[in-house]
Amino acid sequence: MDEVGGGDVTMERIGEAIALLQSGDAAGARRRFDELWAAIGEDGDAFHRCVLAHYMADVQDDPHEELAWDLRALEAADSLTDARVQQHHATLAVRGFYPSLHLNVAAAYEKVGAPDRARTHLAKARAHTDALGDDAYGEGIRGALDRLEERLAAEAATGAR
Repeated sequence: MDEVGGGDVTMERIGEAIALLQSGDAAGARRRFDELWAAIGEDGDAFHRCVLAHYMADVQDDPHEELAWDLRALEAADSLTDARVQQHHATLAVRGFYPSLHLNVAAAYEKVGAPDRARTHLAKARAHTDALGDDAYGEGIRGALDRLEERLAAEAATGAR
């Protein structure tokens, strides 16, 4: 979900906001994401909603708000088709979104103190890892899943949360 292009003005604007976030301007990115969300709306294009909500979660200060945005991204992905995402980039498949989306939901559930729900989404993320490439992105997601699994196991062992 990192590539932006294809003549889609909304995706170009989302990409600009992502660039703000990646440059360290989380407040500026959040303002842009807010404006874009208002324009797209709850019933707007599922691809736009998925990508925007995925990144909007990253600029939340409150872990419950982060979780809400991660769940919005996942919900939008559930209504996507490969044909729609391939309008953005020919190599994309919706299945490839799920490892990252479920990882983010799992991590957010961990933050809000819901380890059982975190484990559920961790398992869902793992069920889709075959959609990841053998590249830096895929290795990054797999590594993050491993680290989350280790934290959840340690919390369970110590009775934390």
